[in-house]
Amino acid sequence: MTTNDDRIRTTHIGSLPRSPELLDLLKRRQDDDHVDDAEWDAAVADATRDVVSRQAEAGLDVANNGEQSRVSFNWYVADRLSGIEGTREQELWADLQEFPDYAEETFKTDVIDLSQHPVVTGPVEYTGRDEAEAELAAFRDALDAVDADFEDTFVTAASPSVVTATHADDHYGDYEEFLFAVADAMAEEYRIVADAGFTLQIDAPELLTVGHTAAYADEPLEEVKGATRLHVQALNEALSEIPEEQVRLHTCWGSYEGPHHLDTDLVDMLPEIYEADISGLSVEQANPRHQHEYRAFAEHPVPDGWTLIPGVVDVKTNVIDHPETIADRLERVADAVADGTPLVAAPDCGFGTQAGIGMVDPEIAWAKLEALDEGAAIATERIYG
Repeated sequence: MTTNDDRIRTTHIGSLPRSPELLDLLKRRQDDDHVDDAEWDAAVADATRDVVSRQAEAGLDVANNGEQSRVSFNWYVADRLSGIEGTREQELWADLQEFPDYAEETFKTDVIDLSQHPVVTGPVEYTGRDEAEAELAAFRDALDAVDADFEDTFVTAASPSVVTATHADDHYGDYEEFLFAVADAMAEEYRIVADAGFTLQIDAPELLTVGHTAAYADEPLEEVKGATRLHVQALNEALSEIPEEQVRLHTCWGSYEGPHHLDTDLVDMLPEIYEADISGLSVEQANPRHQHEYRAFAEHPVPDGWTLIPGVVDVKTNVIDHPETIADRLERVADAVADGTPLVAAPDCGFGTQAGIGMVDPEIAWAKLEALDEGAAIATERIYG
């Protein structure tokens, strides 16, 4: 994935702020209103070029397209998988059920309704090659136009189990059958990204969020870990044709500003996550609930050959993290991991995982990424001299 030969590199986790114009087009598409193809293509091209340019200005080493054309990091698959039709109201996560008034006021959006899950009503197959290739082409065009000197580029894709966790099943009736059907379908998207030469980032928050979902909140830890083992097994099947060195994985406890008091402990879940066929791992380390969990990497060392991508910028608050604080977070992770483990600094999660729900003001998000670059430079000086 990378090496820390002289400094700590920087990246982000996929989604970046979208313009008001693009949000309006996404809403119209979600509402099945007509959107002219030429207008859509031009808006996506402009937005992608803008976020690529701003990543270069912020000093990031590893960049992507900001997921500009996607309505969310997970529900975009409705445009690429067959068998998805309609929505159904879903139960709140267990931590939010204890604070329903807060949840009702916080999770409203003009673009998508997070209380409703898309419904799988037929066989799931991959039908999104044209959409995927159009997204990659727009990204390549933006890279050519900006002519930035990034060390690497990546493209995100939903994990099989985040699809099954956020889509209601009215077709399969058996969870494992549903899960592995999605894995088989998403494998095609993973190949498209890898064959295009980009690093593939798998977005898999459910590997950690499973513990505070309504289905598992009251289950013993071994049941929670068993669910994660199954999800990793499905992911590995989907990645079977992708070289491990071309895959990084992001997991988290859910990119939402909520209580999070029922989150699983990282130290309990790392051994299960380490079974994934990847070479880079991104995990939250900056938000108030999980800043202490750098110790988990001392108890369960990062596998040989892997790059650790610790989240060192909070994405749930409009406070701009101080560069010295960012450096502190990086330094304590560096102290916990084995010598020689490569580190790449990143935010905890994306800044626009769900279109229309922006916890962080767009301009503050960019300021946070600039602070990330400054903090990584400070940490580099402290650690490498």
